[in-house]
Amino acid sequence: MQEAAEFKLQGRATINDIARIAKVSKKTVSRVINDSPLVKQRTREVVKAIIAELGYTPDPQARALALRRSFLVGLVYDSPSPQYVVNMQRGILDALEDTDFQLVLRPVSRTDANYPGRLRQFIQHHKPFGLILPPSVSEDEELSQMFRDHDVDYVRIASGMLDAPARMILTHDGEGAAQAARHLCALGHTDIAHIHGPESFRCAHERRSGFQRGLAEAGVTLHPELTVEAGYTFDSGLLAMERLLYGKRRPTAVFAGNDEMATGVYVAVRKAGLRIPEDVSIVGFDDTPIAGRLWPALTTVRLPIREMGHAAARLLLDQAAGIEREEVTSFTPEIIVRESTAAPLR
Repeated sequence: MQEAAEFKLQGRATINDIARIAKVSKKTVSRVINDSPLVKQRTREVVKAIIAELGYTPDPQARALALRRSFLVGLVYDSPSPQYVVNMQRGILDALEDTDFQLVLRPVSRTDANYPGRLRQFIQHHKPFGLILPPSVSEDEELSQMFRDHDVDYVRIASGMLDAPARMILTHDGEGAAQAARHLCALGHTDIAHIHGPESFRCAHERRSGFQRGLAEAGVTLHPELTVEAGYTFDSGLLAMERLLYGKRRPTAVFAGNDEMATGVYVAVRKAGLRIPEDVSIVGFDDTPIAGRLWPALTTVRLPIREMGHAAARLLLDQAAGIEREEVTSFTPEIIVRESTAAPLR
């Protein structure tokens, strides 16, 4: 392969070069790199031979240089719990450790009508190579279109398929919430409350729907007076639980939409002179480090946030190297049973 040899000598082989020499598409080359079974054996052998002859290795940093982008990867988030952001950062940094890419944080507020404009300014000024979008920012299609228009790679983390597999980390929040419901019902609870996140957040909707589904499997109804919307914060969880405790129907168990709200629930229960779990069982969501440090330790649904951050960063690096994933990367939550749940006394 004389043409391949020339590219090797010049040291400038790319996926485009491999595709042209092999007379196949870039997608086919990407499939060969990913060991996809969708490529014919003969084609696979030809492409692998060219890759070997050129000494090609995926180089995510080359695309950043070609596009005149910075070596910045942005984590764009809207008011999740601080521990969520820390865990996500750790996973991203793990993935970027042996590269020249650096992580930059960009908090936003979706209540700010001009936040898409502020993000546009951020892109134009910093020229990030790629962006990682956890909920609820990931749910904004206007943002994703803006990133595509500016040729900025991105990965969305969400509880539903919102984009191509190469740009998605899929979490099954509804199934995790259903596990929480099944656990509480198995203990014998029927007066079960749910403190959920903002209705406008897809992840909050998915968790609430999954929780209701799990209750329904056991013949238990989620009563309207036992559902309270909160803001995924400690304070909002505390206030929501106080409202439930002094309502007409006091719950024997509570499922909080994240661990930070669950921590607020702990304080409200103790302020009311009640015991955990004897008087009120509590379940959280995320399994952040605080869950195991509370007393009693919090039963919660584990979402592997650090691993999700690592996987999102790897997807960005794959995009940079021209590797197109065809199978979605997904994470299934699991309930971690600790000491904050028990059978009801009444």
